[in-house]
Amino acid sequence: MNSTLAISPQGDFDQAQVNAEPKPGRIPGNMAIWVAIFSEMSEFAMMFIIYFIAKVHHPEAFAAGPEKLNTLAGTLNTLTLLSSSYFVAKAMRCIRLDRPDLSIRWMLFAVGTGCIYLIIKYWEFTWNAEQGYEVDTDLFFTVYYYMTFNHFLHVGWGSGALLWGIYRLKQSAYDSREHEGLETIASYWHMIDLAWIVIFPLLYVLH
Repeated sequence: MNSTLAISPQGDFDQAQVNAEPKPGRIPGNMAIWVAIFSEMSEFAMMFIIYFIAKVHHPEAFAAGPEKLNTLAGTLNTLTLLSSSYFVAKAMRCIRLDRPDLSIRWMLFAVGTGCIYLIIKYWEFTWNAEQGYEVDTDLFFTVYYYMTFNHFLHVGWGSGALLWGIYRLKQSAYDSREHEGLETIASYWHMIDLAWIVIFPLLYVLH
């Protein structure tokens, strides 16, 4: 028997470990998604610039605004999105180890937390309305609704992308060697999370 033709389970595992490590210098996903990410981040950057300009000209409204918001809802949404990004990272790790079954499980967790975010945010919008805080209440709430509703839509789109990733995983479209599509979805989701990490302190913490 030619021993060179035998492939040991340990060898398969070692190769999977090698595949699990991203190649140095390689940008995850594809060029198209990074064009989209930079476009989206430019949009959020414009919102942040508008926030600071408005805050300079209306310091009283922006000093009082955070105290009127439901900080618990904002904090829960922050923890939810951080958890979802962790789940997506775990899903990517699993597919690099050729474990699509586990990858699907982590992606389902990510979709679940994305939906939880949307539910909490919808409840927060409803709570604001009950307190009488509308888009035209003052400039702070105009900026608040513009930023958070825009981000709300992105979470909705991103959750849909995660579902597409799960569908493709079930179709065996990704494995340890070919998973660029899943990386693309993961990169977009992390961008959404990053945007919220900036939005949260600006609206809920800084006075």
